[in-house]
Amino acid sequence: MQQKKESFLINRLKSVGYAFKGMVLLIKTESSIKIQVFIAVVMTIAGFYFEISKTEWIAQIAMIGLIMSIEGMNTAVEYISDFIHPDHHPKIGLIKDVAAGAVFIAAITAVIIGGIIYLPKMV
Repeated sequence: MQQKKESFLINRLKSVGYAFKGMVLLIKTESSIKIQVFIAVVMTIAGFYFEISKTEWIAQIAMIGLIMSIEGMNTAVEYISDFIHPDHHPKIGLIKDVAAGAVFIAAITAVIIGGIIYLPKMV
């Protein structure tokens, strides 16, 4: 006997639930994302304090989202790599380094954008 297929809306709601669960797990278990959340809070407070423009808010929020997203993907790559090959392996090390490099590129970009937004307001 065939089971009744769930509706599109139910499937989407389940997907959002899984994504929310993943976000909470990431924030609860990973120290790197905890640091990113702290920095995001500080930068948000700075945005209100310095009364940044709507365009500056868009840039800041986009970079916060980008960094946290890439940090999450980096964590997923690390989990997958450790699952596939728990012992040290040069290729797995390379994969992890490349994923961490992507986070680093986003972080450097965020620092540059933060400098463009905030340095003129501090002098």
